[in-house]
Amino acid sequence: MATSVQQLPAQPLSEDEKESLLYMVEEKLARDAYNRLAEMYPDVPVFANIARSEQQHVDSVMQLIEKYGLDVELGPPGVFHNQELQSLYNELVDRGSKSLEEALKVGALIEEKDIVDLEEWLAKTDNEDIKLVYENLMHGSFNHLCAFTRTMKSMLGVDYKPVLLDEETYNSIISSCQMGGPKR
Repeated sequence: MATSVQQLPAQPLSEDEKESLLYMVEEKLARDAYNRLAEMYPDVPVFANIARSEQQHVDSVMQLIEKYGLDVELGPPGVFHNQELQSLYNELVDRGSKSLEEALKVGALIEEKDIVDLEEWLAKTDNEDIKLVYENLMHGSFNHLCAFTRTMKSMLGVDYKPVLLDEETYNSIISSCQMGGPKR
């Protein structure tokens, strides 16, 4: 994907696109939360595995930020410029520390939030390179949501109930994973 993004021409950034890039780079919330949960639950590889994938997501958005010459400095793990995201991170890590079930629910909820956020930003974006990255991030979030819910079911026998996505959208994502991969 890196080559494709670099091959697409830079287009003028709208304020919404600029705002979206600065918000989405703090997708590091997912990476940071999963790394923290991986420390708490070292015998459950889904957290560390998805944290590595989330690093690739952060890197993809950083490529766009650099391409467009935006000035952003990421904070250390667990520290966010956006105070809403800071509060969310703190709340979710605290919640995930209570039990493995809660930690897996936190993972699924983070992916739901990413999907909702990406859908909103995609609706406000017309730059092809940003769309390409966001669509790839969305595909990753579908896979991650499936991984968390599958782990919850196989390890704990618990069915996840979506919080932010409507049942139809959630079921479509989950059933597409069972059919060989999310396609939306």
